[in-house]
Amino acid sequence: MTTERKATLNIDGQAAVDFSIMSPTHGNDCIDIRTLGAKTGLFTYDSGFLSTASCKSKITFIDGDVGQLLYRGYPIEQLAENCNFLEVTYLLKNGELPNAEQKAAFEADITRHTMVHEQLSKFFSGFRRDAHPMAVMTGVVGALSAFYHDAMDFSDAEHRNVSFNRLVAKLPTIVAMAYKYNTGAPFMYPDNSLDYTSNFMRMMFGNPCEKYVPNPVLVRALDMIFTLHADHEQNASTSTVRLAGSSGANPFACIAAGIACLWGPAHGGANEACLQMLEEIGDVSRVPEFIARAKDKNDSFKLMGFGHRVYKNFDPRAKLMRGVCNDVLKELGLENDRLFKLAMELERIALEDPYFVEKKLYPNVDFYSGIVQKAIGIPTEMFTCIFALARTVGWMTQWEEMISDPEYKIGRPRQLYIGAAKRDVVPLAQRT
Repeated sequence: MTTERKATLNIDGQAAVDFSIMSPTHGNDCIDIRTLGAKTGLFTYDSGFLSTASCKSKITFIDGDVGQLLYRGYPIEQLAENCNFLEVTYLLKNGELPNAEQKAAFEADITRHTMVHEQLSKFFSGFRRDAHPMAVMTGVVGALSAFYHDAMDFSDAEHRNVSFNRLVAKLPTIVAMAYKYNTGAPFMYPDNSLDYTSNFMRMMFGNPCEKYVPNPVLVRALDMIFTLHADHEQNASTSTVRLAGSSGANPFACIAAGIACLWGPAHGGANEACLQMLEEIGDVSRVPEFIARAKDKNDSFKLMGFGHRVYKNFDPRAKLMRGVCNDVLKELGLENDRLFKLAMELERIALEDPYFVEKKLYPNVDFYSGIVQKAIGIPTEMFTCIFALARTVGWMTQWEEMISDPEYKIGRPRQLYIGAAKRDVVPLAQRT
């Protein structure tokens, strides 16, 4: 990884200092500045960590310039087309796709952990019925460590494996419980005869009074959403999970921290914000008005669901979700629904308008996934919960990679202090 190439830093009044250059499998070379402070007495300043690699990782690679997303080296397009979510989960965790025997064994392991402790259901009654489901999830997931504290030696690979399986298996159950509690409907126990995504849909939309039969088109759509959101390199929530985990915190607390971070509208809440924007626009006839507002630098209105912090080309996940979106709308006969017609018109104009084309403000995955979830019947306030369910796989994989890293140490970012200089306290009577 470390090359013979060096980067030389010249500072006035000091001898030149060399730093090794590290080369990745894909992506930008990195200057190894771990010894910068010791060698020079200086730190770097990088607000938002836009030019800083905070870790080494073998999990996910993004090339935003060409619109590429790889899980363990596999293009997301191929995985979405050929694998279900639990196959992708196995890949992220283990580094390779499973064979038929490994797939069956892994799915059986996950299935055995889908139930939650019965007392956990009492936690929900402590929340208001109208509480945002993400608030509920943050609290409930964080509380899991109070119930599952038999595998807390994270130096033990088996303990890490048990924690991984528990969280991946129980998140659908907890998300469904958060939804049911919000609506006042009874909780649904998992049905281990169903696959992962079908089981989740049954817990969300089924009831004890009748048999629930999942629609395979909708199951496939939701499974695709899970796959596309499983991991996305060192984003804000993943970095939060890694930073929380670097202190030795248990994975339940780390995932709760990730969920809290994901809730932000600039991150996981983007698809919820997108649907809220569509409701604000209200009708196809008002699209030109809001397009004009989006172009106006003096207008606070933002066109949600377009553009991406990382992707400077078309989001590869968006291309896949667009096809899924069309399949779902056709299956449910919603091609002419007011909200969905509005979304399609907004997409059409944005893709043709020179302003958006020049700035590469393409529709992102949040734009289409919000439409799909709305069509399936998932309430807007549950969108980020679905995101968290899927991303738990990536968070746990990243957490385990960090814990297992020989260079593992507690995260401790530095700062550029710009406050008051050292000064003396003036007695109260002398202060003006």
